[in-house]
Amino acid sequence: MLTACAIATAIAWGAMSVPARAAVPESDQPIKIVMMGYSGDNIIMYIYGKIIEKLGYRIEYTPADYLGQFAGIETGDLDIGSPGWDTTAKAALKAAFDTGKVLNMGDMGIPVQEDWWYPLYVKDVCPGLPDWKALLKPDCVKALSVAETAPKARFLSGPIEWGGHDAERIEAMGLPFDVIHAGSDGALTAEIVASIKRKQPIIAWTWEPFWVPAQYPGEFVKWPDYEDACYDDPKWGMNPDKAFDCGRPKGKMWKTAWAGGETIWPKAYDVWRKMQLDTKTMGELVYKSDVEGVPTEQVAEQWIEQNEAVWKPWVQ
Repeated sequence: MLTACAIATAIAWGAMSVPARAAVPESDQPIKIVMMGYSGDNIIMYIYGKIIEKLGYRIEYTPADYLGQFAGIETGDLDIGSPGWDTTAKAALKAAFDTGKVLNMGDMGIPVQEDWWYPLYVKDVCPGLPDWKALLKPDCVKALSVAETAPKARFLSGPIEWGGHDAERIEAMGLPFDVIHAGSDGALTAEIVASIKRKQPIIAWTWEPFWVPAQYPGEFVKWPDYEDACYDDPKWGMNPDKAFDCGRPKGKMWKTAWAGGETIWPKAYDVWRKMQLDTKTMGELVYKSDVEGVPTEQVAEQWIEQNEAVWKPWVQ
C-alpha cells in the first residue's frame, strides 16, 4: 500500500509529465495587421483582428499597399497580410512564398475573378460583346470615349497600386483605349453606378464577389483564356512580341503571414489558418459598407456578434 508521501510524489511526477498548455496570448507584442484600403478586405481584417482581441492579443491595424505589403511581411514589419487574389497578385504571391519568409496560410474559401466589366446596355453601342474584338470597332470606341481619352476609349481601372496589367494588355492586343485609374475603390464604384444611372456607356474594372455585378445586369469581357505562359512568354498568344494578351487568371483569395510570427503567436496564427468566409456573406458585408454606409469596423463587429457559431470553432 502506498504511503501518503509516495502518493504525493507520484502525483507531482505525473503533473510534471503533462506538458503545460501555453498561455494565450503568448506575447504582449502587438500583431500588425494589414489594412489595404478596400472595404471588403478591411472587413475581413477587422473580423480577424477583433476575434483574436477576444483572446487577449494586442492589434495594430497598419495601412499598406496591396502588392507592396508582401515586402513588409517578408521583413517582419507586417505580420498578417490582407488576402492576395490570384487575379492580380498571383506572381507577387508566388515570389513572396518562394522566399520562405511569407507563409501561405490557406485560401479564404471565396472564389474570385476580376476583369473588364460592362453593364448590358453597352452591347447596344458595342455589338459583338462580350467578345473582346467588339472593343476594336470605331463606333464602340467613340461611344466609350471621354474628354480625357478622346479619340481613344476609356477603360476605368482601379487604384494604380492594385496592379492588373491593363496597359500591357491594351498594348499587346492593339486596343484603342487609355487607362484611367480611379483614386480609390469607392471612387471607382461611384463612377460605375453613376454611369449606369445615366445609361452612359462604360467599361470598368469590377470583381466577384462584389455587389455591383450582383445588383446590375452586366458581363465580363471575354478574352483569350489565361495561361501562365501568357504573362511569362511573349511568344504565347496572338501577339508574338508581347505578353499579357489574354484574360486575367481566376482563382482564390490567399491568406498570408510573416513566417517569424508563428513562434511568437502560434494560437493567433492557428485562428488565421482556420478562418473561412463564403461568397454570399462577403457580398452582403461589402454591400452594408458601400451602399448602406456602415463603417467597415462596425460591419465586422456586427457580424461577429451575430455569428458566434461560425467563428467559435476557429478559436478552439
